[in-house]
Amino acid sequence: MKRRGGLGWVPAWIARGAQTKEEMFWRDLPLNGLKVYDVGAFHGILTLFFASHAAQVIAYEPNNANRARLLENIGLNHIANVRVRKFGIGFQHGSGTLHYTPGMAGGGTLGAALDPALDAILNPASVAPISQQVEITTLDRDIATCGLPAPDLIKIDIEGWELEALRGARATLDAHHPALFLEMHGETMREKKRKVAEIVAFLCDAGYLSILHVETGLAIGAANADVAAEGHLYCRYTPK
Repeated sequence: MKRRGGLGWVPAWIARGAQTKEEMFWRDLPLNGLKVYDVGAFHGILTLFFASHAAQVIAYEPNNANRARLLENIGLNHIANVRVRKFGIGFQHGSGTLHYTPGMAGGGTLGAALDPALDAILNPASVAPISQQVEITTLDRDIATCGLPAPDLIKIDIEGWELEALRGARATLDAHHPALFLEMHGETMREKKRKVAEIVAFLCDAGYLSILHVETGLAIGAANADVAAEGHLYCRYTPK
């Protein structure tokens, strides 16, 4: 597929001739006929991949510049099965301020401005950070009010807001039990371990007892959640 902008795994594995665990996971996951939600679509690397296999893709990208590039990439490939939503996804409906460094537009934060120490790492040229007002909604609300399809798979990569997005999708998870693909985030290892422990606890409470750490292949539960502090989780509902 054609694309402009953005870092992504698709050209990387072709160039080096070897795939990461994440790349192999997506290569082997059956997507044909599914309704896939791409929460945190950025420039559309995975959106394009999903669209080439799935029946329908709902892509969320609140950053105006990123969303413009996402729409451009969809248009370049004449894709008709993707619906782009401009909202940030969280626990409740509202609004917030998105802060990001121009060179790292996929790594924005909502609420507080970028931490100066983190900004110095992401932004060595000291380019002024950008702030943008964004509307925030929940997956439950957006699905219910806009007639969106029940998801079969939800991918969430939103820079540390993964748990908030899950909490705002609890009714959807309870009703439809979509599979989940989550990227873990946190500015420090301690924060990553705290967040993954909270996410695993939420998933277990929601009946998602099949939790795979993609990078190690280990089954994850409350006792070994620390293992998944970095990388990705693939989670499936387990009927009682």
